[in-house]
Amino acid sequence: VQLQASGGGSVQTGGSLRLSCAASGSIFSINTMGWYRQVPGKERELVASITNRDVVDYADSVKGRFTIAVDSAKNTVYLQMNMLKPEDTAVYYCNLLSTVRLTEYVYWGQGTLVTVSS
Repeated sequence: VQLQASGGGSVQTGGSLRLSCAASGSIFSINTMGWYRQVPGKERELVASITNRDVVDYADSVKGRFTIAVDSAKNTVYLQMNMLKPEDTAVYYCNLLSTVRLTEYVYWGQGTLVTVSS
């Protein structure tokens, strides 16, 4: 399974970006797709996730500003980021959890950089 992320870039405070992550390869079942982010010196943190039953979860810091959505037909997850703040600056990674025969597999995309300037 390969995850290809895109959509990162540089914006000013208050701007918007939309991240996309397309999954390809031998995908048998997807439990959850999501987005994490990481800044140097800190652990990778969950930004948002969505399950195969459309249950969503957001980090408190992005609630009301970010929206996660999935196109199941395309195996693609999106992250719409509005009202961006400098503290949102990070490398964003997409993530996929899949369960095959009771074994859970975790896949990561290559990361896409989001820079928010004040």
